[in-house]
Amino acid sequence: MAEFPFELRIKNTSSENGEETLFCTALIRTVPGRRHIYDARWNDTPVIAKMFSHKLSARRHLNREVEGLSQLQKRQLNSAKPLFYGRAEDGRWVVVIQKIMNSVTALNVYYGTEDNHQKMDLVMQVGRELAKQHSKGIIQKDMHLENFLQAEDQIYTLDPGQIRFSQYEIPRRTSLSQLALLVCYVPAANPQDTKALCEEYFKIRSWDFEPSDKHLIDKLSTSELNKVIRHGLKKCLRTSKRFRRMKTGGFLAIIDRGLGEESELVDFITQIDCHMDTGQILKNGNTCYVSRVKWAGMDIVVKRYNHKGFIHSLRHTIKRSRARRGWLHAHHFSMHSIPTPKPLAYIEQRKGPLVWKSYLVTQYTEGPSMYQFLRDKNLAAEERENGMQQVKKLLDQLEKYHITHGDLKHTNILMAKNGPMLMDLDSVRYHKCRLTYRIRRARDRERFEKNECRFS
Repeated sequence: MAEFPFELRIKNTSSENGEETLFCTALIRTVPGRRHIYDARWNDTPVIAKMFSHKLSARRHLNREVEGLSQLQKRQLNSAKPLFYGRAEDGRWVVVIQKIMNSVTALNVYYGTEDNHQKMDLVMQVGRELAKQHSKGIIQKDMHLENFLQAEDQIYTLDPGQIRFSQYEIPRRTSLSQLALLVCYVPAANPQDTKALCEEYFKIRSWDFEPSDKHLIDKLSTSELNKVIRHGLKKCLRTSKRFRRMKTGGFLAIIDRGLGEESELVDFITQIDCHMDTGQILKNGNTCYVSRVKWAGMDIVVKRYNHKGFIHSLRHTIKRSRARRGWLHAHHFSMHSIPTPKPLAYIEQRKGPLVWKSYLVTQYTEGPSMYQFLRDKNLAAEERENGMQQVKKLLDQLEKYHITHGDLKHTNILMAKNGPMLMDLDSVRYHKCRLTYRIRRARDRERFEKNECRFS
């Protein structure tokens, strides 16, 4: 395609209007070999253009998109209106739909805030929309927050190609399995939120919320959460709406798109050691080098895992770099609503097939470590007790999901303004075997309690 903006001419086959002209201004999303989604203008009207490019399935995908949007409109549910469709000059099928202005995907809204109340408000909005869909015979085959848009406190449905339509209401068991998927996004800080979401959903469906329903949803949500996490972590390792995968000058990087444009990030990646050296050095050890850096108006922390010889590099190439593990664990924690500094990138410097050095980039979060917090002589007893209660809740969350930290010392717990956060996650483990979990949990407790008696 030409550079943006470019002109796209479409032979309109959905009406008698003949040829239509779009001006595509930006690429929103691409699925290689299947579709490209563009931000565009049509007769000075902002629109979205979806271009389907699969050699065998393009027409079928276009039909599902058009029919799905039409069905949503017919059933009076919030969605974009289909405007027209046809073929581009190169033969590819294109559907042009209404652009929902000032909208953001529910997933981006969810991960764009650290406030659990805002997250819960969003989940409740989606829950109400989901109940309306089920009551009108609509079920999403790929139900997740990325398939909803939020605009002016309204929830709109995306990706109608993944929706099944029925003449009847969706039955109870099927409905609860989808509600369980939504429950996975409820912040873990307040267990009553799950009940509130379920009660709101049942109210819209005019059902009675029985204890057996709560038990079934809890059971289903545990299973569905594992699926959501596995799917989500795969997206953390490739180019997607949230992340950009880059290779440049012997470096491989996965970077949050909020960290900057691709042209800027090439300098950040290739000159990362220089940026660290000119930043505020927080730690300079044999294993790790940590620096606080100002980049593109952001306050970030870069942690470098140093090269320690050929065998060391070979081992971390085989078992994956510590930065990569820390990156995935941070996103895993986020999906469990376990607080940790926001991960922004992981970068690997490679020499041939070997990982030579690796870097984990996180958002800088102000606050003392728990070690410093407990040694603060000016700290009021009430504030100390409140802080320790919050730490206990944090550790309870680890226990709930059978997670061990691996290095649970006081300096690895950050007492941030909004509550304690866990740091240094590269030794984290998730346990299915109860015996190994008990053994490693005992080690975590021993490490945590090692110096606690000094502060009691």
